[in-house]
Amino acid sequence: MFLNQAHRALIVLALKGLEDFISVDNVHWHMVEKGWPFKDGYRDPLYGSVCDRDLYYKAEPEYSARFTVPILWDKETEAIVNNESSDIIRILSTSFNKLAPEKAEINYHPDDLKEEIDSVNEWVYNTINNGVYQTGLAETQDAYEKATYQLFESLDREEGILSKSDYLVGNTLTEADLSLWPTIVRFDPFYHGIFKCSLKSIEKDYPNILKWARRIYKMPGVANTVKMEHIKGHYWHTLVQINPKGIIPVGNGPNFAEPKIV
Repeated sequence: MFLNQAHRALIVLALKGLEDFISVDNVHWHMVEKGWPFKDGYRDPLYGSVCDRDLYYKAEPEYSARFTVPILWDKETEAIVNNESSDIIRILSTSFNKLAPEKAEINYHPDDLKEEIDSVNEWVYNTINNGVYQTGLAETQDAYEKATYQLFESLDREEGILSKSDYLVGNTLTEADLSLWPTIVRFDPFYHGIFKCSLKSIEKDYPNILKWARRIYKMPGVANTVKMEHIKGHYWHTLVQINPKGIIPVGNGPNFAEPKIV
């Protein structure tokens, strides 16, 4: 699972230590017309599905919407519990506390911060998470410039928040951080170039966002969720309308593992 949305679910799974209770089967990074394929070492061990769409049809034969990831699958009922990352994050955050290790009791959407987290999530999603796509897939100059300036205004806003706090809400790691983080990880190596989000870069222009991103990267299990070769392959090969030759640039953006002490 290499999209931002799927990445968020993998991070929460790792942070809460739930891998022994919820298995993960990745799809291949190169999306095709039929959905996300299982191939080249990526497989569905339950049913031998060719693509993720096979799981959708198994759960609902008359399914007619998009074939997306992540998918939270119930092996006993052979049904899709949920396929919306924001819902899955909250399920992982609250539903396994009696089964999982002590750290699994951490709730990334606590009651006392819910309102502020939801408020931050809303403008972050609209102007940053989705904003990079509005910028990169804009069909007119006016639409591109509107999305670009809105995107960087919000990044400036994030930089201001993180200049005064280690995290976005309540000075503690919450769903707001986990929802934004995958986009920041992808920003310099992908969105800055392929989507023309080039007004500024994370590494050169946003020191507090970079420090925050490194802090999260170094948390137990998070680094293992970042597969740059797969993420790069997805963006530069799937978006043929933007990169018809399929050439993958060298470089992975900031080194989130450095410096050793943040």
